[in-house]
Amino acid sequence: MPPLLARLVAKWGLGAAEILDGGSEALAVAGELPDGCGAVIKIAPPWADLMGAERRVLEAAGGRGFAELYAVDEEASALLLERLGMRLDLLGWTPQAQMNALCAALMEVWRAPAPPSELEDGAAKARRLGGFIEETAQTLGHPLSEPVLARARLYAADRAAAHDPGRAVLAHGDAHAANALQAREGDGFKFIDPDGLFIEPAYDLGVIMREWPDILLRGDPLAAGRARCARLAARTGVDAEAIWRWGYLETVSTGLLCCKLDVFDWREMFQVAEAWAAD
Repeated sequence: MPPLLARLVAKWGLGAAEILDGGSEALAVAGELPDGCGAVIKIAPPWADLMGAERRVLEAAGGRGFAELYAVDEEASALLLERLGMRLDLLGWTPQAQMNALCAALMEVWRAPAPPSELEDGAAKARRLGGFIEETAQTLGHPLSEPVLARARLYAADRAAAHDPGRAVLAHGDAHAANALQAREGDGFKFIDPDGLFIEPAYDLGVIMREWPDILLRGDPLAAGRARCARLAARTGVDAEAIWRWGYLETVSTGLLCCKLDVFDWREMFQVAEAWAAD
């Protein structure tokens, strides 16, 4: 890695390079380009694929809603990206303020041109989520009730059938607050680390639905969830029921993944899923 990084720093002229912390997979190194513009070199580990969906999304977006892609080194599986500011989740904002900022940033993302033939579409994503839920629940000894799983099957089939290429957009695919960073200009945010989907906008808002489960559990989680869904719909003009169904699938699937890895707040997600299944 040191020789590879040295080659990339020299190739792109990145001065005062420093390794950034807080990432979960790739190596990110920040510095200044010769013109004084801040940039980040992102190097993928062998099991990741920066040259796939992420590269295609960033190239298609051209800096709209996402960090701008300056250059690519295919041999090193590395990207040279625009350097952004602080992560949204580290600014001390309330969850509602963070949700508002995410909605504004997503509405910019959805305006970017999408390369539909090169990204997973809504039907495939819904089927994959449904399959993951079934398989992981079985592997873990069925930690969720049958009504929760039955509702997941129903919603996965529904969203797969609802996919319409004419209404699909370029979506981030994992639009939570840790993936939203302050833009260099103005008071908005841009996203990093896109999964990249060609899907209805409701999917990205469904990811927001799964966040902050502890807040949903402070009262009636079903009522609180429906209220959050209504706010997201009102802010973006996206169909509330589509948001709800993707949010349910994201809550169940992410809870199962976190349970499998024993990380984060999977217990709270399970409690929310059980309450939402009674709707």
